[in-house]
Amino acid sequence: MEKKEKSFSSDFSLQQVPKSQQKSWLSLFSIWVAIGVDLAAVILGVQLAKGLPLHSAITAVLVGSLLLAAICTITASVGAATNLSTSMITRYVFGKKGALVYSAIIGCSLLGWFGVQVGFFATNAKTAFISAFGLNWPVWVFAIIAGIAMVGTALYGYRAFSRLSEFSVPFLLVLMLIALFIALNTHGLPATQIKASLPMGSAIALVISSFIVGAATQPDISRWAKSQKDSIIGTFLGMFVGNSFMIIVSILMSKSLGSADMMKMLIMIGMGVPGIIILSLTQWVTNTSNLYSATLGFNVIFNKIGFKKLTMILGTIATAMGVFGIYNYFVSFLNILGIVIAAVPGIYVAEFYLVKHEFKRLQLNVSPQNVVWRSIISWILGAGVTFLTTAAPTGLGLFSLTSIPPLDGILVGFIVQFIGGKLVTAEVSAKDVQPTEVTNEAINGTRH
Repeated sequence: MEKKEKSFSSDFSLQQVPKSQQKSWLSLFSIWVAIGVDLAAVILGVQLAKGLPLHSAITAVLVGSLLLAAICTITASVGAATNLSTSMITRYVFGKKGALVYSAIIGCSLLGWFGVQVGFFATNAKTAFISAFGLNWPVWVFAIIAGIAMVGTALYGYRAFSRLSEFSVPFLLVLMLIALFIALNTHGLPATQIKASLPMGSAIALVISSFIVGAATQPDISRWAKSQKDSIIGTFLGMFVGNSFMIIVSILMSKSLGSADMMKMLIMIGMGVPGIIILSLTQWVTNTSNLYSATLGFNVIFNKIGFKKLTMILGTIATAMGVFGIYNYFVSFLNILGIVIAAVPGIYVAEFYLVKHEFKRLQLNVSPQNVVWRSIISWILGAGVTFLTTAAPTGLGLFSLTSIPPLDGILVGFIVQFIGGKLVTAEVSAKDVQPTEVTNEAINGTRH
């Protein structure tokens, strides 16, 4: 009983999610819709509204979201099949030591973005409160409030995260549809459409790029799926609806009201207070997911620290970044980390579905290797190509493959991993490795 309670409180961060705790597709769907309905989608919608006529902008969103949903569904299926987090999956792909590198990179990246989002939320919340209530509170007050709410939710893991999403999604969708109706009813749409200044291919690339790096961490959520079917339905529909809904609403409202600021648009139509609710819920869910996945990553490294304690430590550090505004100095560094991460989902998808060598260890309940060098080579080459195709100053921008640098990394990682894996003929057998309890106990003696 005590062991079960410890596993439950750890959110199964270092082991497979047991069958009794797995969820239906609706739970995954709610989470991905909630994550998709965020301020980043608003900014992208405004950008598309400025560069394309209405029908072209909406077409770009639908096509881009469809492709993004397909990619994320594939990476999510690995999590549903193994019931392991991304960082635990990488133990079988890169080896135990290689996975530590990935876990550190993804943990730093997501923790950094948590701090950025806290600061971003605080700045927008201050503007909203001045407009709605005339209250000119300092930014750090809103940053602390946001940090407490987001860390408090992440402390209780997937279950709290899922319930927040299930509550907020219907509320957010209804509020945004009401706002859109009022805007169109009172201001309409421009009689003449602008000429396209943004190529359709570039617009689709922008939509896909908005979340493509997030494809790597899909297993952090999909590992809770009851079945592959639940993972496919929940992820595909959730990503498609979540990614497209807010962008399209933003496009329509921007063209109707002629503004680039969602909060100001909501105030213009008399929805200042609902706007504060929308702002709070969108950032709350999205940023909780950042901290949750960051903790899953760091927990593989600091496996003697309990999930909740580690969440509290990491959340406090990241909130402090938002409070003191130091997150601004890390954005360029975080973009570079995104380049390094990009190839990883292509590598683990190729290994799981096509190569299969290392995942035989999971099936046999035996320990991962210390380092899987062919996977490390795939990672280096994938990250290198992503860097070369990413525009300056983050990358070199020497050439282009798909016009979406993170997707370039995914494809190169996938291809190199497949070729390298097929060149390896030695099969994993029980005599080559030492038995362990990774699938049942994950890392023996580390659950708190």
